[in-house]
Amino acid sequence: MIFCYLCSSKRFKIMRHKLILILLPCLSLLGGCGEYSRVMKSKDINYKFEYAKKAYAEGRYVQSSTILTDLITPLKGGPNGEEALYLLGMSYYGNKDFLNSGVYLKSYYSRYPKGKYAEDARFYCGYGYYLDSPDPQLDQTETVKGIEELQGFLDYYPKSDHTAAAQSAIFELQDKLTLKELQNALLYYNLGTYMGNNYQSAVIVAENALKTYPYTKYREDLEMLKLKAKYQEARQSVDEKKVERFRDVIDEYYSFTNNFPDTENRKEADNILKIAKRYVNDR
Repeated sequence: MIFCYLCSSKRFKIMRHKLILILLPCLSLLGGCGEYSRVMKSKDINYKFEYAKKAYAEGRYVQSSTILTDLITPLKGGPNGEEALYLLGMSYYGNKDFLNSGVYLKSYYSRYPKGKYAEDARFYCGYGYYLDSPDPQLDQTETVKGIEELQGFLDYYPKSDHTAAAQSAIFELQDKLTLKELQNALLYYNLGTYMGNNYQSAVIVAENALKTYPYTKYREDLEMLKLKAKYQEARQSVDEKKVERFRDVIDEYYSFTNNFPDTENRKEADNILKIAKRYVNDR
């Protein structure tokens, strides 16, 4: 009986200890909410600003952004105005509201181009757009903004600690825009001669994408699509244009295989060349 009592007593202490550990964060949170409520009702600007900084440092970004939004105007032009504007932008960033983050961070570096936080403001403004960039089939406004902001950051701070991350993000964003163009070119290619010469449109879209993004990872796909589109256009041309267009196909083949000698598309490309040469030589 004594043994059972001791065991029960020990288990009770362990359970009580665990319960305390669980309740402590909850009590702390309730206390924090109470203080936050007092801060929101306070008219003491400095008190509210210090609390906002503390909330930001502790990762309570909604609280910090809510308070700082009210403080931006009264703090503007004062000793804390610069930091408040930057922290507001970064609070939205921490809360993954990259649209508002970009607005306030851009406002910061525009107002304080040589400010204490200008380098980080430029970087996180662009990087937020990068993180918010949608899938290629959707509107790419945020993608374009991300490229512009990150390129501007690199122009101002080429030796920053953020340089590698900015460059990598730019390449990813450019590839996303290129993929969108590749998808557009494929759409034209698949339409064929439906309501016009869509093969020519596919070639134009692919060529423009290659000129704009010459180092894209989709370069081979775009060049192969050009070859296929020119081949299909030649096949379906009127007789007086076939020879000229098949010669263009042959030139396109050699350009493609010179650029990508080990391509997985070699068999298909070789078949295109064989047909094109046969047609040109027969004429």
